Amino acid sequence: MAHDSAGAWPRLRVEDWSPTRDTLHMWTQIVGKVRLAHEPLLNHWWQVTLYVTPRGLSTSAIPYGSDVFDIAFDFIDHQLVIRTSSGATRAARLREQSVAQFYTTVMSMLAELGLQTHIQSHPNEVEPAVPFAEDVEHASYDPRAAHLFWRQLVQAHRVLGRFRSRFIGKVSPVHFFWGAMDLACTRFSGRTAPTHPGGAPNCGDWVMIEGYSHELSSCGFWPGGGAEGGFYAYAYPEPDGFADQPVRPADAFYSRQMGEYVLPYEVVRQAPDPDRVLLDFLQDTYEAAAVRGDWDRAALEADPDRWQAQSRP
Repeated sequence: MAHDSAGAWPRLRVEDWSPTRDTLHMWTQIVGKVRLAHEPLLNHWWQVTLYVTPRGLSTSAIPYGSDVFDIAFDFIDHQLVIRTSSGATRAARLREQSVAQFYTTVMSMLAELGLQTHIQSHPNEVEPAVPFAEDVEHASYDPRAAHLFWRQLVQAHRVLGRFRSRFIGKVSPVHFFWGAMDLACTRFSGRTAPTHPGGAPNCGDWVMIEGYSHELSSCGFWPGGGAEGGFYAYAYPEPDGFADQPVRPADAFYSRQMGEYVLPYEVVRQAPDPDRVLLDFLQDTYEAAAVRGDWDRAALEADPDRWQAQSRP
């Protein structure tokens, strides 16, 4: 199916929306922690993530007793919406307000709906970790920037999903981790990994040990790493020679400081075929991990279009 992807990738300079980005980061942490409070543990913390939707980001259905509820950021109408399986809803406008105000609003909405919730009341993976109820510094919300960021996520989600379909081994959903504010997809070789050393700011080492318990190749997008954000790819544990593997496009590079490959978002956006450029980057960096790490690729990979051959006359 033809798809005009070149015109779909929005331009959003990180420096133009940093205050909103940092505020929204804290807001997503609050909502993500609500999901964390009610979900049973899944491997690698997959139960805490948010998901890209046709309007923004959502928790998906969260269990509560014998019912479920969800929380969604709507970056079209700029609302935060909580819905329950009983039919009750609450909505609040997304606007310029402090993290402290947002935190109070979310907890009040949950209480009004009878969803008793207690969350860890400070952020993770940031320094300093100002308690949500005390954070009056982060108080920006530019609706246009939030909308454009969501559009970036839509494009990244779409291509990451296509890339994910090439793998039939253990692989994560394409999901949004609010700790580092990144959209990620992770493939696994099937082998266990050395114990992770931890070290993420304001995040227990045991969190990282759980997240990196098995050998992996991960990729994603976050609002950093380039003038307009960046795509990344890394391996854990990093096999010998991984950092020296040639990868496409020529603008991609290995950052020894971050321990990962980086491809600036604007390189993808400006390409004649953005999807192809990004898919090449994702495939080459995965192969750097799989080849150098001696993965059993024949058992883990498959042609995502294999079913089409069965439907031909």
